[in-house]
Amino acid sequence: MKSWGMANRPAPALMLRPGDREKLERMTRSQSMSAGMVQRARIVLLASEGRRNSEIAELAGASRPKVNLWRSRYEDKGIAGLADEKRSGRPRTIDHAEIVTATLMPPPKSLGVTHWSSRLLAARLKVSASTVVTAWRAYGIKPWRAESFRFSTDPELVGKVTDICGLYLAPPENAIVLCVDEKSQIQALDRTQPILPMQPGLIERRSHDYVRHGTSTLFAALDIATGQVTAALKPRHRNQEFLAFLKQIERAYRDVVDADGQPVELHLVMDNYAAHKHANVKAWLADNPRFKIHFTPTHASWMNLVEVWFGIVERQA
Repeated sequence: MKSWGMANRPAPALMLRPGDREKLERMTRSQSMSAGMVQRARIVLLASEGRRNSEIAELAGASRPKVNLWRSRYEDKGIAGLADEKRSGRPRTIDHAEIVTATLMPPPKSLGVTHWSSRLLAARLKVSASTVVTAWRAYGIKPWRAESFRFSTDPELVGKVTDICGLYLAPPENAIVLCVDEKSQIQALDRTQPILPMQPGLIERRSHDYVRHGTSTLFAALDIATGQVTAALKPRHRNQEFLAFLKQIERAYRDVVDADGQPVELHLVMDNYAAHKHANVKAWLADNPRFKIHFTPTHASWMNLVEVWFGIVERQA
């Protein structure tokens, strides 16, 4: 390997092979190529401009020995010289596919666990735990994580999804779309000792024990156009409380009228909770045709945008 960039002696400009400049420039802009290859291509391009090795190292984020290495490799073999050479030493004897296959099989009942850990599987396969972790990382295996799912059994699934998505994407003219739901079983807890506030170097601290003060239900109606939320706290979660909240919504939007002075329609997106379909609620809605109800599919209440607001409230308060 040649040694470029002796003290007080700038390295000569690196001569590029015909057509290589365009290829190297494409390599530096590539989104799929490894970061190492992108860096090597950048080193060669900077070297072709006659820059000092110290300057190239700073611009490319590399050491000077690395700059010398890739200059020499390109000069000897061209772009092909920038690829990694085969590593020395004996080839890997542990098959990652075997580790992944064992991971996907349930652990034996004698272990008393439902998912493999790296140490349990390593002991089973007679390899190191770091080897197991390396295989998992290479194949994107994460035995410690799980997600839940549920299929909707609603026979009108497609129609309801189309209806609600249509309300979100193209709301009716002279109408307001409100996403309505309740967050029930909110526990009113009080700590037995005052909370110690956050300080530099210390997180907020609170006593482990607490006193219960019952539960509360948060009713909310989210206006998807403005983000305005009409909300109410109720001690219980029945059709009486829901009906009272509907009347609160009616009062909140009573003065919203169209160009002809007529009250605009209120389109409510709700789930299939029993209180929403109670006879008292149906009778009141029949007497107030201004309200248009859109039910989410069964087991698909996540389509209700007010759930996003509930999530924000839960995280922040």
